[in-house]
Amino acid sequence: MSWIMNLLHAAEIEAHMIGEGALAGAELAGQFAMVSGDARERFVAVLGDPAGQRALFASLRAFKPNLAIERTLVTSYPCEGTVIVTRAQDVREVLDRQGDFAVVYEPKMRKITGGANFFLGMQDGDDYQRDTSVMRMAAARTDVADIIVPLARAEAQRIVAASNGTIDLPAALTTVVPALMVQQYFGIDTASLADLTEWATAMFWYLFVDLAGDPAIEARALDGAAKCLVAIDAAIAKTEQNPEGPVTVLRRAIKLRDAGTAGLQGTGIRDNMIGLVIGAIPTISKACVQALDGLLDRPDALAEAQVAAAQGNEAAVGRALFEALRFNPVNPVIYRRATRDCVIAEGTLRECAIKQDAMVLASNLSAMFDPAAVADADDFRTDRPWDIYMLWGYGLHRCFGDAINQAIIPALMTPLLAGRPLARAEGDAGHPDKMTPFPQHFTVAF
Repeated sequence: MSWIMNLLHAAEIEAHMIGEGALAGAELAGQFAMVSGDARERFVAVLGDPAGQRALFASLRAFKPNLAIERTLVTSYPCEGTVIVTRAQDVREVLDRQGDFAVVYEPKMRKITGGANFFLGMQDGDDYQRDTSVMRMAAARTDVADIIVPLARAEAQRIVAASNGTIDLPAALTTVVPALMVQQYFGIDTASLADLTEWATAMFWYLFVDLAGDPAIEARALDGAAKCLVAIDAAIAKTEQNPEGPVTVLRRAIKLRDAGTAGLQGTGIRDNMIGLVIGAIPTISKACVQALDGLLDRPDALAEAQVAAAQGNEAAVGRALFEALRFNPVNPVIYRRATRDCVIAEGTLRECAIKQDAMVLASNLSAMFDPAAVADADDFRTDRPWDIYMLWGYGLHRCFGDAINQAIIPALMTPLLAGRPLARAEGDAGHPDKMTPFPQHFTVAF
């Protein structure tokens, strides 16, 4: 009888999804009606808001979970046509099938380094496995608890204690702590915190966020890359002169290189280090900002997080922050290019044929709200298993620093949450600015 129960459960989920999709469609229509401007301006405004994105994906999950269109939405990388994938099972399928759905970052990554690729731009293979393996030896997993978390916790405590009742989160805290990590733990202490933040943000924007191929964004990124490479080369030379100093990723990488480890010869260290720098600062800062923004919209959840913080319970603080981030993750989709004609969700009602060179937008945001995979998906719950979260990707190309992110974000946010009740600053200052994809200002008050 178990197959009957499974069938009934599946039918119940589908019925729930259709109802959810209809409600989401009505919500989208209401949002469009409330926004002024022409159709395109309304579309941009509604879908620029996380609630609008969630409503759109809910509608697609119910009525067209795998949507293939001829229009090319991503123009910064060569592709033809677009497929939007919204169900959790299908999102994971796309990201698991490395041979059929490839990462596309290689051309831009080679411009960043001046020639070489970085493993985030590589397909699975010998080079990818070699480079990720050697960098995991240089950035040991135990460093998270031994070095990174104590650094983040101490610096955040110092910054919060020095504030005078208000704090501009990105400018004073959430870019500063990860930039200090780049200086002190990565070992790139030959550049200022401000420069590292500016360069990393410009390069990340160019590589992963600029889907239209804006020449101005490219120019800023390549200028920042050139300066960052100079700083990394200087840090390498400085570390070579002092090989027995404090533990850093760079010092370990140099020792591995000198021991003959493949992948670190020539410009290998420099190319891998700039890849780490790119991902370290803007993503952590944006995640912190958007998570706190979400908690401030939920007073009960914020109060619980503040109690946990006052008790020094970083694990509980993290659960609240990551659940808030689920509603507004750093990126709502992960994109891959089809390497050949293929099919996803084969044998199901969701089956979708995908043409070679189509850009596949696998929505991690949608997957985290799929009721077929996430219990009470629309509710705010801090008891969810970690594997339902797709905050930093999934599968082979999950963010290299996912373990760092999972630990450093609660460590640097706990001192802020541990004090008096938090509130938004008055006016626009109390909301994350949207001048760039990475909030530069967001002021909260004690």
